[in-house]
Amino acid sequence: MLRAKVIDEQIPSTTTITTTTTTTSNPCNMEILKSDADSGVSEIANYYAGKTILITGATGFMGKVLVEKLLRSCSDLEAIYMLIRSKKGVEPSVRKEQYFKCVIFSKLLETNPEILQKVRVVKGDVLEPNLGLSTNDINTLASKVQIVFHCAANVRFDQPLRPMVNMNVVGTLKLLQLAEKMCNLEALVHVSTSYCQCNERVLEERAYPAPQNPFTIIEMVETMDDAALAEITPKLLNGLPNTYAYSKALSEDLICRYNINKKLPVIITRPSIVTAAIHEPLPGWIEGVNGPTGLMIGAARGVIRSMHCNPDYASTVIPVDKAINGMILCGYQRGKISSSSSSSSNTKNVEFCNLCISSKALMSWGESIETGRRFFYETPLSFALWYPGGSIKRNYYHHLFCVIFFHYLPAYFIDFWLLIFGRKPFLVHVQRKISTGLKLLQYYTTKDWDFRNERFQELSSKLNETDEQLFDTSVSQVNWDIYISNYIRGMRTYILGESDDTLPYAKIVLRRLYILDWVSKILLFTLTFWFLWTHLDGFVEKSDAFIRSSLCIIYNEHNTTVHT
Repeated sequence: MLRAKVIDEQIPSTTTITTTTTTTSNPCNMEILKSDADSGVSEIANYYAGKTILITGATGFMGKVLVEKLLRSCSDLEAIYMLIRSKKGVEPSVRKEQYFKCVIFSKLLETNPEILQKVRVVKGDVLEPNLGLSTNDINTLASKVQIVFHCAANVRFDQPLRPMVNMNVVGTLKLLQLAEKMCNLEALVHVSTSYCQCNERVLEERAYPAPQNPFTIIEMVETMDDAALAEITPKLLNGLPNTYAYSKALSEDLICRYNINKKLPVIITRPSIVTAAIHEPLPGWIEGVNGPTGLMIGAARGVIRSMHCNPDYASTVIPVDKAINGMILCGYQRGKISSSSSSSSNTKNVEFCNLCISSKALMSWGESIETGRRFFYETPLSFALWYPGGSIKRNYYHHLFCVIFFHYLPAYFIDFWLLIFGRKPFLVHVQRKISTGLKLLQYYTTKDWDFRNERFQELSSKLNETDEQLFDTSVSQVNWDIYISNYIRGMRTYILGESDDTLPYAKIVLRRLYILDWVSKILLFTLTFWFLWTHLDGFVEKSDAFIRSSLCIIYNEHNTTVHT
């Protein structure tokens, strides 16, 4: 059990990050810069050449894209150490073989299979003491590693406080303690989230204090039982939507407090909602069903027909390859500053970079969902429970009405017939999980977020032409229609395992569901009309009798009142 010393220093909310930049108006210098830009030399690849890198969370969605990008675009690096835990009795070396069977590495292995010799697997676990590392591995990493990418995190929104703090906060503390031993460390890139300060109207690229002292929370998690933690969690969150956002706020504050005396070269990156790749490693590549991806699958299956959302607000997403390029840029800039000015105290401040796309360059939620609906009709799924339909609702009570009548009632109806025919019911359980997911997601789709990204834009603006192409972070020329189309195809291929060969059959299924949907609507309308028509006379008679009796009562009461 890790005992953390409580540090009482407060991190001012007005802490600003300063970087040293050099500008010149010398024409000769401008010619030199232009010459470098046109030479086809990547300054970023040159910086990473010969560097030894440690990556935590390499088996995750963003971690895989990061490893692939570094091996492909910075192939002259010395080595990449991946911290991987043993899983279900499978040793890390075997996991390495399985890891590189992922489709995103296929092109890399075809062109440069020897590059895998630069990847070393280190057996470890963020949840274990000393990250689960052996003494020899600690010494190796301490003497060789120059750049660290800390991507490991628990990203689920429905977790209790203990696993979130243990993974995201205590795990970060353990990594900082390891980084402190690295004698050649130039940059530590920590991956946070843009939603770590949801109570702030504007998220700037600076430090924010956590709701509580992170070291105090660590001690609480170590000493309190689950029931006590569950009872106190709502008060600790202080308005934050879930324990994930809370743990990320604690992690950032912990880094700032820890770095007051340690002065590690840290930069905290805050990506927004990370979605499928736009170009690299494969257009539309996606892994996992969190966030918008799960929503898309549910809508395509026909089981999600309503969503509480403001269609006018920007969909705060960022394609995974843009986010990864931003992280590599941050490591490059942070490392270049710390290696060239190691004696300056300003270079040891914790820096921040919001990896977000400006709202003006994004589609709104309404535009995104309508575009996705259009492409789902062109590339449907081979299996769906009903014809895809429904819409987003501005009003929560309108959404709730639709959930009851278009989610739960059909689910209970279908499960009833499954029971009649001796089959196991499942749809009500699915709808409960969907409702939980929608409640978690609607917090983010009903708010207008303002994420400042001046530093992110500044990093991109300083690149030469070669690096602008290799490590592109711009979205000004993005065709969002093509992106969403590729996103849907990627979801079909990489998550659901449906190739393009299944499209003809999927379109037949969609046509059948379309006919069934219309037949059901016509039948429902006809039955409703028939019921009202056949009971119209009785309804009129009862209404007439009720009105007459009411008038008689009123008349009698009036007469009684007058006579008295």
